Amino acid sequence: MLQGSQSATVARSRPRAAVALAAGAAFFLWTQLPAAAAVPAEGFADLAAKVTPAVVYVSSTHMEMSGMDNGAPPQDLEDLMRQFQERQQMPQEQPVEALGSGFLISADGYIVTNNHVIDAADSVTVTLADGDTYKAELVGTDPQTDVALLKIKADHALPYVSFGDSDKLRVGDYVMAVGNPFGLGGTVTAGIVSARGRDIHAGPYDDFIQTDAAINRGNSGGPMFNIKGEVVGINSAIISPSGGSVGIGFAIPSNLAKQVVADLEDHGTVDRGWLGVKIQPVTDDIKEALHLPAAKGALVAEVFPDSPAAAAKLKQGDVILDFAGKPISQLKDLTRAVAATKAGTSTELTIWRGGREQTLQVKIAKQELQQGQVEPGQAPGHPKAETNQQLGALVAPLTDPLREKLGLAEDAAGVAIMALEPNGRAARQGLAVGDVIEQVDAQPVDSPKALDQALDEAGKGTVLVLISRGGAEQYVAVKLADA
Repeated sequence: MLQGSQSATVARSRPRAAVALAAGAAFFLWTQLPAAAAVPAEGFADLAAKVTPAVVYVSSTHMEMSGMDNGAPPQDLEDLMRQFQERQQMPQEQPVEALGSGFLISADGYIVTNNHVIDAADSVTVTLADGDTYKAELVGTDPQTDVALLKIKADHALPYVSFGDSDKLRVGDYVMAVGNPFGLGGTVTAGIVSARGRDIHAGPYDDFIQTDAAINRGNSGGPMFNIKGEVVGINSAIISPSGGSVGIGFAIPSNLAKQVVADLEDHGTVDRGWLGVKIQPVTDDIKEALHLPAAKGALVAEVFPDSPAAAAKLKQGDVILDFAGKPISQLKDLTRAVAATKAGTSTELTIWRGGREQTLQVKIAKQELQQGQVEPGQAPGHPKAETNQQLGALVAPLTDPLREKLGLAEDAAGVAIMALEPNGRAARQGLAVGDVIEQVDAQPVDSPKALDQALDEAGKGTVLVLISRGGAEQYVAVKLADA
């Protein structure tokens, strides 16, 4: 269950199994400590005393409808009469409170927390460690990284903490956090860094620090400290089959968060770079088909028109190996690197094209829209279909009615897969009914005969097939036969 901030009645949640939004890290102490990060014999008392005044407790209020029928069947006559009476009452909005954590980053009252702590809130109240309470103003929020920035006004300077360098964290380093689990108030916990660079599919820029911290509901937005008392993470999620901590927690790295916070403070929004491509991983089969040295990089499945990528002459089938001097090992490397690049910046791309490396110059634009995934279209009928023996598929040329059924543009070209042999080569290697085959090894195909010819010319081994699935293009590597 995906758990968010602690509600006054029940925890608010999001529909993602086994990932629980929360925050608040914890320490697990070994008896032997490395000299480079020695912990005082008396424990973490001095560190806790230093940082806890800057940790706050965030209460947000939003309105929910009450008096709504829950849809349960009546159990007896009395239950039936009660449901009838409830249906006669008009539903009313009632305030619902959710609790989370946060931390001050300046003496004049700027506070960092999680977006999901204050999402859709009508009002936000912040309580300091000394008990003082303030109404908070929402400065800005970034749902893509789950970071939000608040501001309170006090008549005196407030205690605050500073961001550290999360890139310096190593697996096994000690971390400490203060949070508000289950609304209990200031709670100090401790643990180690269990892993780095975790992708839990919470957003496009996942790069979480994993910890064995005892993270629970209501700790969301709380700070993770290193041994120096610097904030190196914002605790945000846990793996939780039961809803409680099982020792697998996640924090947003400070080096990701502090740039987001700076943008929110300056503009109220986050400016991200945009390249204008749809990408997919380079699998071992794709590596073989493209004769790449290694299964690394980001394969360009689609280049959006009027984009920086189009202006740089990037093409479908190119593999991006390097962006601005940084190697691209996996898709997230490119996504994060482009997002972190300011609009208007010119940089180099190293790509793989035609069996060799090439260099392109690209000028990054501002990201305006999220490029979403397109759901596959439903399988159509079988107009003029022919069997392709190599793929084990029934294919047909595109007609206007077929383009309409598949949600394709009027000038879309290719052959549509109408049916598949259950154990055929296409079915075994990821092709599906409703896919449109557009190219085979960069050779366009617009008829079943052209598809046969392109596959024959490709010979044995692995071919790279460009398909359109629900209007979104992607590559599939298909092994035709043993080389």
